[in-house]
Amino acid sequence: MGTHNYNFTGQFEFAGKAKTLSIIAIVIGIASIAYGFSDHAMHERTFANLLLMGYYFACVCMSGTFFIAVQYVAQAGWSASILRVPEAMAKVLPIAAAILLVIIGLGLYTHNLYHHWNAPGLTDPSSPDYDKLIAGKSAFLNVPFFMARQVIFLGVYSFFSLLLAKLSTNQDLEGGLDSYKKSFKYSCIFLVIYGFTQPIFAFDTVMSLEAHWFSTMFGWYNFAAMWVSSLAIIAIIVICLRKAGFMPWVNNSHLHNLGQFIFGFSIFWTYVWFAQFLLIYYANIPEETVYFYKRFEFYKFWFWLSLVLNFLAPVLLLMDRDNKRQENVLLGVSIIVLLGHWVDYYQMIMPGTVAEHSGFGIIEVGTAIGFVGLFTFTVLTSLSKKSLIAKNHPFLQESLNHHL
Repeated sequence: MGTHNYNFTGQFEFAGKAKTLSIIAIVIGIASIAYGFSDHAMHERTFANLLLMGYYFACVCMSGTFFIAVQYVAQAGWSASILRVPEAMAKVLPIAAAILLVIIGLGLYTHNLYHHWNAPGLTDPSSPDYDKLIAGKSAFLNVPFFMARQVIFLGVYSFFSLLLAKLSTNQDLEGGLDSYKKSFKYSCIFLVIYGFTQPIFAFDTVMSLEAHWFSTMFGWYNFAAMWVSSLAIIAIIVICLRKAGFMPWVNNSHLHNLGQFIFGFSIFWTYVWFAQFLLIYYANIPEETVYFYKRFEFYKFWFWLSLVLNFLAPVLLLMDRDNKRQENVLLGVSIIVLLGHWVDYYQMIMPGTVAEHSGFGIIEVGTAIGFVGLFTFTVLTSLSKKSLIAKNHPFLQESLNHHL
């Protein structure tokens, strides 16, 4: 085992150009949202974009917690030296959760979101708008129970996120294995809860936008998207820190592992997407095909672009071993994957909110830029609060000597 003379006491300082640009991005986002709300005709479209980015923001943060938990349960050594990055994402989850809850709550209140099951008269047999199918689902799809599930799910995920981050800090301060053993135990509990509730969270937040349609694979399709997106963000942050002179202990083998995960789970996303598509296409049942009909008829460009960005690009560019180890290539692919899953979420959300009356302009671009700025500001602020390495992690030496 080699020896290393890394400085573990230095901290990342979030200042200068990165901080300025993130604040500018937030201002652009606020201005774009204000522009969307300035015209009543654009309210629904603005809410749809807020839901898209609020959901994306929350998903990548909760997937940061999932990454940490998986590493603890698997007793993985390679990742011990980069855990501070997903920890910073996890610590931001309460903020992302609060924003998403506000967006959903206001969308329900104003009937700009979830109007497929929340519009007046849908469950009233005496109303001309009565919908028997929606009425049959009303025990599950009603505002009090819907919001209660959102609060419980996001609250539980946020609790475990903060708990695992706190235990990591305690391990830095106290050493020993006590905090590590607790992290292992709570990670096991979190993964069981997350595995059972994450699909329901996806059903509620996104699939219920088109409440007449359902797919039992939709939850895992969403999981694959949020998981590979979080892996891409971890890779981007690690590479950018490395380029800025931080985290010198991260070597090409760590990048190789991240590249393998992005490559593998991009294929997994495609597998779930295609399995869902093929079953619906082959069965050719009108109640099911309507979902893909809307997307192929009114969102054809985005439909094909999603497959190119989320499958072809990462598979072709990361198939070669050397590409996984080159930070510029991995950085480029990670950005492509993030853009690709924005397109993926755009396709999931827009047909159920604005239907064929979608648009692409100031609201879409500005809202996305605003949330990217907010994510950057909150995560890098969190990252600057403590050392960039978990110096007392029991597998730290294995990570420092990681070689593939």
